[in-house]
Amino acid sequence: MKRFDDLSESEVLALAVANEEEDARIYLNFAAKLRGTYPASARAFEEMAAEEQGHRRRLLKVYTDKFGDELPYITRQDVKGFLKRNPVWLLKDLRLDAIRKQAQLMEYEASQFYAKAAERTTDVGMRTLLTDLAEEEHQHVNIAANLETTRTVDASEEEEATAKRLFLLQVVQPGLAGLIDGSVSTLAPIFAAAFATHNSWNTFVVGLAASIGAGISMGLTEALSDDGEITDRGHPWLRGGICGLMTAIGGLGHTLPYLIPNFWTATIAAMIVVAVELFAIAWIRWKYMETPFTSAIIQVVLGGLLVLVTGIFIGSA
Repeated sequence: MKRFDDLSESEVLALAVANEEEDARIYLNFAAKLRGTYPASARAFEEMAAEEQGHRRRLLKVYTDKFGDELPYITRQDVKGFLKRNPVWLLKDLRLDAIRKQAQLMEYEASQFYAKAAERTTDVGMRTLLTDLAEEEHQHVNIAANLETTRTVDASEEEEATAKRLFLLQVVQPGLAGLIDGSVSTLAPIFAAAFATHNSWNTFVVGLAASIGAGISMGLTEALSDDGEITDRGHPWLRGGICGLMTAIGGLGHTLPYLIPNFWTATIAAMIVVAVELFAIAWIRWKYMETPFTSAIIQVVLGGLLVLVTGIFIGSA
């Protein structure tokens, strides 16, 4: 590995060419990852990649004019002093903020490289080019840092709408599915056990088993149903975890009152919790799924009451 100060002028230019090629490819990779969800930011990275490719062509012209067509092979990994890059561009689920920070770091490093290279050279043409590139890369630092604020209003609204859609797909939908399943499907076994035994503790045990079992089942079902590659629904195990957790919470909500020793007090408390759960489900559907609130209430309450009555009827038989 060579020290930067030991590089010849031809090696400095060859290194600059290699760096521009690498940075352009990384920016295009960022753009490809963002194109489906953040098209405005993707276009910004495509423009930055085009500028890096323009830098490469300018560097190559100076190199061929001065040293000929044979370009020595040298990369940043061969030179001491460059920051070791964390290859975030290889990550599957890469946040937009992380991409922007990486771009800002890359541009800052490039600006410092060109400024230092310009100080070393005695060739007027090379010095002019390297100084110009240092200034341009410094401007790119500000562009990368202010990428959020330089977007147009339409682009900002578009990305916010996309973020909302992804939140619905990756969090709200699996969470709502779990909450509905946990709150509704566990009503029958819990209240059947309650009215069959008239014993709070036995009912609690049945409810605990039903809630946890339903959570595991729904979590696995959600995780294995869709890998998220085509639907943009996010990492399957994250969705499965959200769905499973909300399923268990939905069932435990009307299970916990049966820790109250008095059976009828516990049952009344559990029924109040059921009403709150059903109202919460209807509100979430109205808030995030754009379901009319009246329709959501009727659908959820009707379904919940049918399952509740089924459990009480079976338990009382």
